[in-house]
Amino acid sequence: MPERLYLDNAATSFPKPSEVLEAMRRYAETLGASAGRGAYREAVETGEILTDCRRRLARLIGCRKPEQVIFTFNCTGALNQAIKGLLKEGDHVVATRMEHNSVLRPLHAMAAGGRVEVTLVAADRESGFVRPEDIFAAFRANTRLVALVHASNVTGTLQAVESVGEVTRQRGIRFLVDAAQTAGHMPIHVDSMNVDLLAMPGHKGLMGPLGTGALYIREGVECELTPLVEGGTGSVSELPTQPDFMPDRFESGSHNAIGLAGLGAALRWIEEETIASLSAHDRLMSERFIAQTSGIEGLTVYGPRDPRRRVAVFSVRMDGLEPQELSALLDAEFGIQTRSGIHCAPFAHETIGTHGRGGTTRISFGAFNTLADVDRAAESLAKLATIDAHG
Repeated sequence: MPERLYLDNAATSFPKPSEVLEAMRRYAETLGASAGRGAYREAVETGEILTDCRRRLARLIGCRKPEQVIFTFNCTGALNQAIKGLLKEGDHVVATRMEHNSVLRPLHAMAAGGRVEVTLVAADRESGFVRPEDIFAAFRANTRLVALVHASNVTGTLQAVESVGEVTRQRGIRFLVDAAQTAGHMPIHVDSMNVDLLAMPGHKGLMGPLGTGALYIREGVECELTPLVEGGTGSVSELPTQPDFMPDRFESGSHNAIGLAGLGAALRWIEEETIASLSAHDRLMSERFIAQTSGIEGLTVYGPRDPRRRVAVFSVRMDGLEPQELSALLDAEFGIQTRSGIHCAPFAHETIGTHGRGGTTRISFGAFNTLADVDRAAESLAKLATIDAHG
């Protein structure tokens, strides 16, 4: 069997920096406590681990007050807290057809119950790009929220977050950004982007373990959000009511301390590598993959051709092969791990014309992939195309 090559980083990054496992092992072997639940040394040190992780997350996204970053168990939890916590009956929401189901499904559930109205803005069929002016044209008098994916998990397309954020801030409309495919891959600055709410998974570009995530809430906006969960916070325990201060207002129950220990170590690794370097590497891989696959007959690569307008997440289809067949062949013949299907983004696949055809095969590169890995993926696709062309 050929050496295994992991190219499913859009689902979760792998491998992780060695420091992540070391930090998790140290917590499990020497601490094991729940932060805020005791005055003994291990509980205090666990609290310090969480504080350090929160500070590093805030610094990464340009947030000046770390307490405005709350921990969640994944990006889905962060998006649900933002959407369901903010919207009230009669509100109107503008989102796009490139969104992930983590945005589409809560909006659909609220709309089906008659609570809110939702407008989904179309994207360009070739690039997956949504024009900001089309988003603005969808505004109504009761528009409360704009939800926009920063980069598509299907086509890799980067959206014009800065342009949209500037107008939403002027109009007093709250702006939610899904950074599932960009946090850790490229620079993010919540102030310059005029973002009110930013959802991030800890286990993708941030290089932490599964079961970690975060939601940035711009200062003042927390007063507009209703917590989805109430309970023990380790603070003001003498009161039967939920604390109203950050981050405790949104962090009920014991934290995933072992996961956040790993995420904190991953964030230290990102700081050492620098986000500028990681972003440049991501762009180089995009540029290389586009160049190496451009001449493969029978292969369609979806999304922008300009590497400056995308992240290194690629959807492909090959003539004569269903997406699942292509993934199976890449795995069996070349040891390459990919993901095929609809990728929890049905309208994105409708946009690019693949929804009724089983979706696409997704090839997504990560921080530990090399240009040689990109070449190997492209060469494998070229060989399969040749085999299919000759029966």
